[in-house]
Amino acid sequence: MRLLIQRVARARVESEGKALGEIGQGLLVLAGFGAADAANLPQTKVWPALLNKILDLRIFPDDAGKLNLSLRDTAGDLLLVSQFTLYADCRRGRRPSFSDAAAPYTARALYGALVRDLAPLAPGALATGSFGADMLLDFVNWGPVTILLDSADFA
Repeated sequence: MRLLIQRVARARVESEGKALGEIGQGLLVLAGFGAADAANLPQTKVWPALLNKILDLRIFPDDAGKLNLSLRDTAGDLLLVSQFTLYADCRRGRRPSFSDAAAPYTARALYGALVRDLAPLAPGALATGSFGADMLLDFVNWGPVTILLDSADFA
C-alpha cells in the first residue's frame, strides 16, 4: 500500500459533475494498493501502523509555526481517494506500466477497509472519492507538504 499524504487548506473530489466529498483544513490521502498487497493486509501489523501514521504525523504548525501538531491535534478533516497510479512503473518507454498495482477486486476491498477503519478514528469530517471512477480533484496544498508512505517500509 502506498499513501500519498498532502496537507491541504481544503479539498474536493467530484465525478460526473457531482460532488463526492469535500473537506476543509486537513489531509488529502491518495491510497494505492500493490500486487503484493494481500486481502489480509488489514489484519497485519502494518495496517494499524499506517493508519496511526496518517492521524499522528506532526505536519501541522503550532502557535510558533513549527510542525508539531497532527491531524488528531488539530481535529482536521480527511479526504480519501483511491489512486492505482501510485504503482506506476516508468522505467521503460513512455507509457507507464501498472502491472505492480493490485487487481481491481483486491484494491476495491482494501480501499473499502481503509475507509471503514479510518472512519471512527477521523478527528474531523471524513470524505471519500469513488473507487474506480474518473474523478476530478480540486485542492489547495498547504505548505506545500506532501509525504509518501509505503507499507514496505513498515513491514
